[in-house]
Amino acid sequence: MKQQHKDAILCVECGYKYRFFGEDAEIAARELNIYCHLDHNFMTASIPTHRLFVHVRRLVAKGYKVGVVKQTETAALKAIGDNKSSVFSRKLTALYTKSTLIGEDVNPVIRLHDCVNIDEVMADTSTNYLLCIYEEKENIKDKKKGNISIGIVGAQPATGEVVFDCFQDSASRQELETRLLSLQPVELLLPSDLSQPTEMLIHRATAVSVRDDRIRVERMSNTYFEYSSAFQTVTEFYARKAVDWQGSQSFSGVINLEKPVICSLAAIIRYLKEFNLEKILSKPENFKQLSSRMEFMRINGTTLRNLELLQNQTDLKTKGSLFWVLDHTKTSFGRRKLKKWVTQPLLQLRDINARLDAVSDVLHSESSVFDQIENRLRKLPDIERGLCSIYHKKCSTQEFYLIVKSLCHLKSEFEALMPAVNSHVHSDLLRALILEIPELLNPVEHYFKILNEQAARVGDKTELFKDLSDFPLIEKRKNEIQEVIHSIQMHLQELRKILKLPSLQYVTVSGQEFMIEMKNSAVSCIPADWVKVGSTKAVSRFHPPFIVENYRRLNQLREQLVLDCSAEWLDFLENFGEHYHTLCKAVNHLATVDCIFSLAKVAKQGNYCRPTLREEKKIIINNGRHPMIDVLLGEQDQFVPNSTSLSQDSERVMIITGPNMGGKSSYIKQVALLTIMAQIGSYVPAEEATIGIVDGIFTRMGAADNIYKGRSTFMEELTDTAEIIRKATPQSLVILDELGRGTSTHDGIAIAYATLEYFIRDVKSLTLFVTHYPPVCELEKCYPEEVGNYHMGFLVNEDESKQESGNMEQVPDSVTFLYQITRGIAARSYGLNVAKLADIPGEVLKKAAHKSKELEGLVTLRRKILKYFADLWMTHNVKDLHTWTNNLEMEEIQTSLPC
Repeated sequence: MKQQHKDAILCVECGYKYRFFGEDAEIAARELNIYCHLDHNFMTASIPTHRLFVHVRRLVAKGYKVGVVKQTETAALKAIGDNKSSVFSRKLTALYTKSTLIGEDVNPVIRLHDCVNIDEVMADTSTNYLLCIYEEKENIKDKKKGNISIGIVGAQPATGEVVFDCFQDSASRQELETRLLSLQPVELLLPSDLSQPTEMLIHRATAVSVRDDRIRVERMSNTYFEYSSAFQTVTEFYARKAVDWQGSQSFSGVINLEKPVICSLAAIIRYLKEFNLEKILSKPENFKQLSSRMEFMRINGTTLRNLELLQNQTDLKTKGSLFWVLDHTKTSFGRRKLKKWVTQPLLQLRDINARLDAVSDVLHSESSVFDQIENRLRKLPDIERGLCSIYHKKCSTQEFYLIVKSLCHLKSEFEALMPAVNSHVHSDLLRALILEIPELLNPVEHYFKILNEQAARVGDKTELFKDLSDFPLIEKRKNEIQEVIHSIQMHLQELRKILKLPSLQYVTVSGQEFMIEMKNSAVSCIPADWVKVGSTKAVSRFHPPFIVENYRRLNQLREQLVLDCSAEWLDFLENFGEHYHTLCKAVNHLATVDCIFSLAKVAKQGNYCRPTLREEKKIIINNGRHPMIDVLLGEQDQFVPNSTSLSQDSERVMIITGPNMGGKSSYIKQVALLTIMAQIGSYVPAEEATIGIVDGIFTRMGAADNIYKGRSTFMEELTDTAEIIRKATPQSLVILDELGRGTSTHDGIAIAYATLEYFIRDVKSLTLFVTHYPPVCELEKCYPEEVGNYHMGFLVNEDESKQESGNMEQVPDSVTFLYQITRGIAARSYGLNVAKLADIPGEVLKKAAHKSKELEGLVTLRRKILKYFADLWMTHNVKDLHTWTNNLEMEEIQTSLPC
């Protein structure tokens, strides 16, 4: 078995323990902190059976593939089998990796009597994507440039979601990185060979995580990814399902996918078959394409990071991100949907307004119907994962009962709310979702009525079904068991006569049934052919020959009943699985309702306004606030609001200058975040907002090198800028923060100036450009209608010590930040003020201030000299020459002129 699964750590069931052997035992001992010892030339370690789920999860979290090997035969049946003298047969019953943690072995027993507090079981809201990546072989020309065509397929076996995409990517692999950041996979399925840029990206992505939570990488042979082999695998998998018109439509849809997607899909089919989880791929009509440019705003990986949509840039945690601000969901599946909404803002005006109408309806409704629905959502377990576990036939009776019971109660409660929904819910979106839910949940009632709650609670499959008319095999087996028990009970009359004890009864001790118990003083009257089972100081216990024979038969029948019930249970789950997609639709509706409630709660708490969405190109925000800073500051520190006015008809470019730490980056992020929130369908933190639909947001912010890619800070800066130049459209919002600062001043100014002019003249996108280079601001004179100069307001506090007579010592200016966007250019950046705040030593600051003043004076002097020589060049008579000489004397700079 180990030879077949060399890459897995095997937990082998041995009685009441699971044991690890050989190298597996050493790994388990090291990772689980358990004892490992030598046993018959083998290293071995063991864990108790009831702690299997804990240890499997811990090993999987550390990146291992774990296999569970169980006994497949029982003692009584083995005794009458052909292999009764051999060891118990065992087989691999389950394999687990980070993306495939589904089943009884990895879920603890759910407490059915306390459905509210089941967080430890099913409240894992993280996305557990298995992502397969395949690169099409590039031609020589593309290979030199680093361009390549990539196909990906991502699957979440725990929730049943499948996504795919095919795209062209440049040498920077930014498109692939975007999808990795958006999906946040826990496991990657890759060919054995990939191009160098892709390998570097994979290496970087799998190295950045915390040690115990790295992305797991699984490699497969390149032959499985070859198109001919892949096409055959996909065709065989889907052809058997193409029996009706709908099936044939799905089949044709799959085989018409792009070649790289087919290759990835084949590999993921082959991989999931190993775990018996391939069923989630059986409905290709439910596959979703990631980069649907007609449906969602384009947000690349750089923008995801820079705007902190899913995690902050400090410690990569959720707190401080846009998702954290918007997340007031009550369910795990609602939280996962909201995460998708944040990374996929909408482009269709109708869809955005439908969400905004729904949020508005919840906000302004005086009816209690929304409170009732919200309270019901709060009590729900993670039914999305639960249904998927049932669909894979890997759930326990406890989990099944919990899910079906929750759905049944949900159906009856929503049915009771129908009159109130019809009369008090005005949003078309909400009304349609809520009214359809009970109808979609119709199938669950039948399954709920069949089940015996007490048996489901304890996991007793033999008593699970109330009515056995639909389970003839179980009924037959139970009747056989009753017949044997009846004959044993009838035999008691005969035993009473033999022993002359009219009140004799069978006794059961330590699981041994139907024993005859006699005092040791009376043992002499026991027939010689009776089998002694056990004894104490006072009594002895026996099985008569009839009981020995029939008790053995009874145990065989009981064990056979357990096997039959397990088989019927799997058939029962298979039958329930036919309604999986219908029930998933209901869960999807509930998730959407949960997201709407969450957005309404955020709007109410933050005093947000409803944005007005338009098709034309404009972003007009009145007193907008940065959503994350606004929440983090709280009520004690008032956030300074700022307005924005960008429009196709007037200014569409803002050049922003101002002192360091003045709030420039926060301001431009704020504009982007409010645009995203509006297109998600959320209210925004502002007094008023009119947003023209933006097809993509592109950002270039921050300064960091990229050692893994072998790029300097400036190279990284320009690579991002090049990507934006290629991808931005007139409908995009472009944010460039301090472009050109990674090189010399002259080169930096030249690059910043030329790039911004390109966006003004050629791309014509809405642009926010932050700079410390005053020459860039001259573009306002060249394009007065399109460009406006702005700065973040501040006050310079003159140091009193500078006013004292005789004190010629230079000290940095002290600056008070006003954080207010103001028209005009800020002539200086006051970097020495930041140095002062950073606690640079006073001696260094004074020297820096002196040098700054000296350099500033030199630059001013040169400008004046140039101006006077230009004036001299324009003199045409003696009178003009006298005037020029007088001016020169007044400025007292003649001593500085070169001889």
